[in-house]
Order: sequence, then C-alpha cells, then structure tokens
Amino acid sequence: MTVALMWEARAVPGGGAELLAWAREQRLAQEPARRETFRAPQDRVLVVTWWEASYDDPDLPELPDPPGDLVGRPVHRWRFESVG
Repeated sequence: MTVALMWEARAVPGGGAELLAWAREQRLAQEPARRETFRAPQDRVLVVTWWEASYDDPDLPELPDPPGDLVGRPVHRWRFESVG
C-alpha cells in the first residue's frame, strides 16, 4: 500500500524563503519512495512524502517541527492512503 505523509507550515510574515530552505535541508531516517516540496502564498511550505507501508505504520519518519522563530502557527500534518 502507498501512504502519503503531508507536512505543512506557515512561516512568520516574510519568512517563507527561510522556512523553505529549512524544510529542504531536513533529512529523514529512511528515504521515502518519493518526496516533493511546494510553496504557496502567505509563506506556506508543503512537503509530501510517499512510502510503501501500511497506513498505521508507526515507524514512518516525519519532518520535525521547525524552530519556533520560523513559523507563525503550529505545523499541520496529514496521512493519506492510496485508493487507486
């Protein structure tokens, strides 16, 4: 089964480039099958990783929370399983 982990953070005003750089530097304990990083208006950064694992696998590595001075609100995380 394919599981996608989504990590989304919103930077402090004007801090989008710094948050994006921080997210791109983060390494996971395991390599995902795929990883993509996105940016959006309002200094938001999204990282999606794809894994061949079960939905409830507790050992899938996730990105940590960034330093508090980079974010304007708590990180949002979602987990999805492929249905296709």
